[in-house]
Amino acid sequence: MLDVMSTGALVSGGLIIAIGSQNVFVLKQGLLKQNVFYVSAICFICDLFLMVLGVMGLGLIVASSKYIMYGLAVAGAAFLYWYGFNSFRRAWEGKSQLQIQMMQDDYNRSLRKTVVATLAITLLNPHVYLDTVVVVGGIAGTLSLDEKIWFLTGALIASFIWFFGLGYGARLASPLFQKPNTWRVLDCCIGLIMFWIATGLLSFVANTYG
Repeated sequence: MLDVMSTGALVSGGLIIAIGSQNVFVLKQGLLKQNVFYVSAICFICDLFLMVLGVMGLGLIVASSKYIMYGLAVAGAAFLYWYGFNSFRRAWEGKSQLQIQMMQDDYNRSLRKTVVATLAITLLNPHVYLDTVVVVGGIAGTLSLDEKIWFLTGALIASFIWFFGLGYGARLASPLFQKPNTWRVLDCCIGLIMFWIATGLLSFVANTYG
C-alpha cells in the first residue's frame, strides 16, 4: 500500500505546491512571523476536510453541478480582486514591514482577522475545491476502500509538510525582507498573482457557462 500512499502524496504535493493565492498568503505570514501556526494549521485542516469529502465521493457531485462551480468562481474572483487591490495599495504606501510590535489586545484582534482572512482565501478559492475535492476525489474514486485510506493518508502528509514548511521556512528569507523596497516588490507580485488568478476564474466562467 506504500505505492498508493506515495501516489497520494505526489498528487497532493503537485497540486498544492503550484504558486497560488493561498501559498502566497502563507508565505507572507511566515515572513511577518505573524500567527504562522494558525495560518498553516487552518490551511491543512481545510485540506483534510475537503480531501476527505472528495475521497468519500463528493468530488463527483461538485464536478457535475455547473451552478456550484459558477458560484465558487465568481465569489473567488471578487475576493481575489479585493485582496490584490489591497496588496497594490500596501506597495504604494509602503506599509508592510517585517517586525511587528503589538499589545495583547492588538494581537488578539490581529489573530481574529488573520483567521478570517485565511479561511476566506482558502474557501473562496475555487481551485482549492478543484484540487482537493474534484481531482484528488476523482483519482481516489478508482481505488478500493483500503487503498483510498492509504491514498488519503499520503495526500494529507504532503499537505501538512508543505503548509508548515512554507510558513516556518519563510523565515530563512527574513534578512532579505529587512529592506522596505523588498516588501514593495512582494506586495506588487502578490497583487499581480491575485489579479491573474481572478481574471482566469472569470475567463473560466465566460468560456464554460457563457
